[in-house]
Order: sequence, then C-alpha cells, then structure tokens
Amino acid sequence: MRLTVLGCYAATPRTLTNPTAQILEINNHIVLIDCGEGTQVELRRHKVKFSRINHIFISHLHGDHFFGLPGFISTMRLLGREKALHIHGPKGIKEAIILLLKLGDSWTNYPLLFHELSSKESELIFEDNKITVTTIPLDHRIYTNGYLFREKVGKRKLNIEAAEDYGIDKAYFNNIKNGKSITLDNGEVISNSKLTFDPPKPKSYAFCSDTVFDETLASRIKDVDVLYHESTFLESEADLATKTKHSTAQQAAKIAKEANVKTLVLGHYSTRYKSIALFKEEAALIFPNVLLADDGKTFDF
Repeated sequence: MRLTVLGCYAATPRTLTNPTAQILEINNHIVLIDCGEGTQVELRRHKVKFSRINHIFISHLHGDHFFGLPGFISTMRLLGREKALHIHGPKGIKEAIILLLKLGDSWTNYPLLFHELSSKESELIFEDNKITVTTIPLDHRIYTNGYLFREKVGKRKLNIEAAEDYGIDKAYFNNIKNGKSITLDNGEVISNSKLTFDPPKPKSYAFCSDTVFDETLASRIKDVDVLYHESTFLESEADLATKTKHSTAQQAAKIAKEANVKTLVLGHYSTRYKSIALFKEEAALIFPNVLLADDGKTFDF
C-alpha cells in the first residue's frame, strides 16, 4: 500500500504548497482522494498516469478539496480517454461539474459517472474482488465524508517445495492456489494448509478529511493500519478549531490512540505556523507513531 501526498495544506494554495489531494495505491487500484487546485499538475510532477485513475473520492464541496476536478476531467478528454471515470462525492457535485462542462461546451467523450452521497450513516460505496470502500461520516461545516479503504484477503501462496515433496503434478497448482486440498494416488488427502503459505494480511487506510474533534470517530476506524487525520491547528488555537469545525494535532492523536491504529499521518495544516514539525511534536505526546504528510511525500506501508 502506497500513499502519495499531492497536497496537504489548508485553504489557499501557495508557491510551494497545495490544497488537499492524494493518490492511494492499494491492491492494484490507484485512486484519487480529493482534488484541490493544481492536482493535475502534481500528478504530472509525480508521473502518475491519468489513465490508471478510474475512481475519485471527494470528501466535501469546499473549494480546496475539489476545485481541481473540472480541469482534471477536461484534460482526460483532451488525452482521448475512453474508459469510464467514477466520481464519488456529496450530493451537488454532479450539478457543479456538469454546469461547468455545459458552459464551456466541453462534454467528455468518455462515460462520466457520478455516485452522489447524502447518508449520514456509514455505507459501503464500492466493492470488487480486491477492495472495499466505506464512507466515514464527519462533522464539518458542510456535509463531509472520510473514506475507509480495505484490502480483501488474497489467495494463499503456493508452497512449491511442499507440493514437490508430496509428488504433486504442476497441473494441480492452480487448484491449490484456489484453496483446494489434494488427494494423492494412494488416497491420502493433503490439506491445503500444508501446501500453501498464508496470504499477506490485508491492509487498511482511513482518510479523515476536515472534521471537528469527534470521539465517536474512533469506533468507525478501529484497528486500521493507517489513519490520515486533518490537523489544521495546534493546541494554542484549539478554540479556533472548534469554531471552524477543524481539529488540532493532539485531537487527531487522541483519535488514533482510541482507535488503536498502527500509524497516524497528519495533514491539512494551517499556514500560520512556522514549521509543520510542531504538529508532530504535539501529537507525539499522545500517540507515538506519527508521520507528517507533506506535498510530494510518498509513504510505503
């Protein structure tokens, strides 16, 4: 599982920082999460192939989280995209995008499929044979969701040495990979567990965009491997965090600790502070395994 941060600062873009956008590579999927201004430029900079992105997940309709989407959609038309593009986001996102395409007479020549969200309860919004994606309802100034990505358990790995020791023909290897036991010519049944290795443990990633501190959030992301949680403010501005429905670094750390996550990634920093290192210092007082997102940074989990 790999996370590439394209932008992780709050509100206004600057020459060296961008608003929220990130690429998650999980079990052979490449998904775009949020799409602030400048996202397609950052995708170019990090050599992410536009054609490999088939699903985009938008947390909410504040500009620093989706204003890059119209340009991205238009560019893929110019590049001759043919595959469908799925956009998951709050109700209203279809109207916003379609209006811009209409006014610019730039309809896509590929299927543009919107999956609008309105439920305030967690719901499964995407599933295939490799991953599931579930919404994480958040409490912000407008309707907002985070997203929980989970890998499905993969196939068991063939233990070739064990299969050869039992004299099993290669013709049965696919059956073994698919979980079947093997009956030898003498009638002995060799259980699949003796012929295979356990598959890698499925990984999980929770993206928690803009939200006020909410202790109930921990129960919805229990035991995830990686939690990205916004940390717009330090504790010195905790009152401002409450007023604007954002979180502090320490509040993000409290959620991580209560949820028993393995790793916390902080982001969505206010640009009022002299160094993002201050966010890690505060969060580490509560939760030890803290990483700092930064534009252009890649994490392998």
